[in-house]
Amino acid sequence: MNSNIEKLFSIEEAAKILRVSGRSVTRYIESGKLKASKIGVWRIKESNLNAFLEETSNVRSKKK
Repeated sequence: MNSNIEKLFSIEEAAKILRVSGRSVTRYIESGKLKASKIGVWRIKESNLNAFLEETSNVRSKKK
């Protein structure tokens, strides 16, 4: 098995990780805030999800 294959998350899986609704994840994708690919259904690369989490946590930190 190739260890370079990146994990892909569904909208529902990403929503659980981000602690938001599936609709919110879809809005993030549609607005360009979260990169994803549509392979029949939306799929989010683990690296893109991590980048989004880091970016949004930085925004929250700056607001405090």
